[in-house]
Amino acid sequence: MRVELERCGPLRGEIEPPSDKSISHRAVMFSAIAEGTSRVSNFLHAADTLSTAHAMRSLGVNVQDDGAGLLVHGVGLRGLQEPAGPIDCGNSGTTMRLLSGLIAGQGFFALLSGDESLSERPMGRVIEPLRSMGATIMARNNDTLAPIAIRGGNLKGIKYSTPVASAQLKSALLLAGLFAQGPTEVIEPEKSRDHTERMLPAFGAQVEVDGLTVRLEPPESLRAVDIEVPGDFSSAAFFICAALTVPGSEVLIKDVGLNPLRTGLLKVLGSMGASVQVLNQREMSGEPVGDVLARHCALKGVEVGPDVVPSMIDEFPVLCAVAATASGTTTIRGAAELRLKESDRVSAMAEGLRAMGVGVEEFDDGLCIEGTEALKGARVHSRGDHRIAMALSVTALAAEGNSTVEDAEAVDISYPGFFETLQGLVVGG
Repeated sequence: MRVELERCGPLRGEIEPPSDKSISHRAVMFSAIAEGTSRVSNFLHAADTLSTAHAMRSLGVNVQDDGAGLLVHGVGLRGLQEPAGPIDCGNSGTTMRLLSGLIAGQGFFALLSGDESLSERPMGRVIEPLRSMGATIMARNNDTLAPIAIRGGNLKGIKYSTPVASAQLKSALLLAGLFAQGPTEVIEPEKSRDHTERMLPAFGAQVEVDGLTVRLEPPESLRAVDIEVPGDFSSAAFFICAALTVPGSEVLIKDVGLNPLRTGLLKVLGSMGASVQVLNQREMSGEPVGDVLARHCALKGVEVGPDVVPSMIDEFPVLCAVAATASGTTTIRGAAELRLKESDRVSAMAEGLRAMGVGVEEFDDGLCIEGTEALKGARVHSRGDHRIAMALSVTALAAEGNSTVEDAEAVDISYPGFFETLQGLVVGG
């Protein structure tokens, strides 16, 4: 599918972003191994999260969709069943990596597969420590790529220092630790998203956080609990940035998750001079939430260092879109991990911005972007990556002439209805 876009008038109005993808994944998975029935309200109905719900059904868990959310009838820590065939994780790295940890603690065999994109993303960093815990795992390409074959059971807790700050790796090891003998400790070089550490204690797990170290004691059982999923900050970011770059815009995004390990973009935008306010701050299911008001304003280029990147790992593409309209130069370093996502996001954004007339220098770990007032419409390609499709669409709104975004259906991975929501904000659109 291709989408045609052009420079638009002001964006004005209120929206609620889709539910948080990371929290939706974890809520279903943790509920499945609890005892009793959990309600996951405001669950994200998107391709990635539905892959996780499908995976849990494949493992014998009754997951019901009643329209308002999901009812997950937990089977307990040791009640999962061997799947009848391969579990298709679709495009979801979160599903595959977290499920690897969960199945590593089971006494049966499972094969995890995915689409072409997922089959080229690195899995060795999860496989190696799970093996050291006692799981038997084999995978393609010298045990680094999916499909992944796992025979779990008889795990022992380990103390493991991760090579990169990765919430998916950390969460996989903590999930495996639920079934291990002895505690499991994960030490990160920098702090990654902490949704797992925030959520597991609500289910009754004993989790201790000390700086960069997370320690889990294996529980006897987990208890069912209801989870309300807040709005996804990563999805909200596209509308925050669109409002900043389209003259005359003012957009209020409501009920946004504001976990401090997810909102590094707000700090960067603040240093660029952005007009962004956080209102009505509160808590939802252990996560900070608020409303975000963004208004168009003049922005200036900044330097973004490696210390900030883990807290804005999914917002890199849309930050590049904003930098294209800012005065001066924006340099982003320490983002080599972005080359290993659904696409090579560093290369994809460089290619797309150059097509629109932006000066871009590409590094192994980031980009240097020369802002311009002379953005021009162009034909750009999402490379099948939902965040690239949305980021280049934001850029197109400020470009002179028509733009075409190829493979725009990729937005369904995390934000079905993205283009309809965007059109609904255009004054006179």
